[in-house]
Amino acid sequence: MTDKTLAEISKKMNILIALNIRILIGDKNLINNGKRKQGVGYLARYLANFGLDSKDVSEILGAPVQSVRTLLTPKRRK
Repeated sequence: MTDKTLAEISKKMNILIALNIRILIGDKNLINNGKRKQGVGYLARYLANFGLDSKDVSEILGAPVQSVRTLLTPKRRK
């Protein structure tokens, strides 16, 4: 498989993960009109604990990569 193919598969898997999370938490709009809802930090840490990198977590949650990286810094993990 090429890197392009793997990236495409990864993107599709991220979509499935995002949809499943939204179903599990009963929230149809995790991000509402660009405003962050409560719990994005918790969800970012939850996904990161499964080994997903910041870029994937950002794509799943619809949050900027830099924000996810900030949320995942050891100082913020409480």
